[in-house]
Amino acid sequence: MINQMLFTGWNFMRWLRLGLGIFIAIQAIETNDTLSGFIAAFFLFQAITNTGCCGSARYTVPATKRNSNKIEDVIFEEIKSK
Repeated sequence: MINQMLFTGWNFMRWLRLGLGIFIAIQAIETNDTLSGFIAAFFLFQAITNTGCCGSARYTVPATKRNSNKIEDVIFEEIKSK
């Protein structure tokens, strides 16, 4: 499970978070800045676990093909106001 989470699903945003995390971490070490270190750790955590700010990447709707040939009957009920 952990290997699958770490090594699959690398998209542009995940690479961007990893790059930003590494860049900010290097800057934090050079300037000896603790706040930048926490920000770098946050970005690196997001890249490693493949989560966004709210963890929404884990709760996505799976992409499925829709059958556009299937037509369903829809029943409408008219509501009249006074």
